[in-house]
Amino acid sequence: MKNNRSVYLCRAAMTAVLYVILTYVSAEFGLASGAVQVRLSEALCVLPVFMPAAVPGLAVGCFFANLMTGCVIFDVIFGTLATLLGAMGTYVLRNRPVLFLLPPILSNMIIIPFVLRYAYHLGDAHWYLVATIGAGEFISAGILGYCLYRALNPHRNQIFK
Repeated sequence: MKNNRSVYLCRAAMTAVLYVILTYVSAEFGLASGAVQVRLSEALCVLPVFMPAAVPGLAVGCFFANLMTGCVIFDVIFGTLATLLGAMGTYVLRNRPVLFLLPPILSNMIIIPFVLRYAYHLGDAHWYLVATIGAGEFISAGILGYCLYRALNPHRNQIFK
C-alpha cells in the first residue's frame, strides 16, 4: 500500500516539475503569459489519460509556475483552477479519444480571459481574449498534447504500470 502511495506522489511531483520547467521555457520566448499564450507545459494536460497522479501534479505545477514567473495572486489562483479543471476533465474523458483534449482548452478559454481583464487590466475585448487564449491552448494542449499522447500511448503499459 505504501509503495502505491509513493509511486503516486512521485508521479505527481514529476508532473509538477515538468510543468514548471516547460512554463519557464515558454516564458523565455514570451509565450507563458499575456493575451497570446502558448505554454508548452499545457501539452502535459494529456497525462491524466495515462495516470491519475497527473491531475494534482498539473495543478501544483501550474501553481508554482505562476508564482515563480511573477503572476499576480488572482492569476496564481484562477490559472491553477483552470488547469485543475482541465486536468480533471481530461481524466474523466480519458476513454474518449480526442475528446479528452477539450477540457484544458475550454477551461482556459472560459477562465483566463477574465483573469487577463480584471487582474492585469488588459483593455482587449473579452471575445478577443477568448479567441487568443483558445488558439494558444489549441496549439499547446490540443496539437502538442495530441502529439504527446500519440508518442506515449503505444508504450503506456511499460511506462504507466
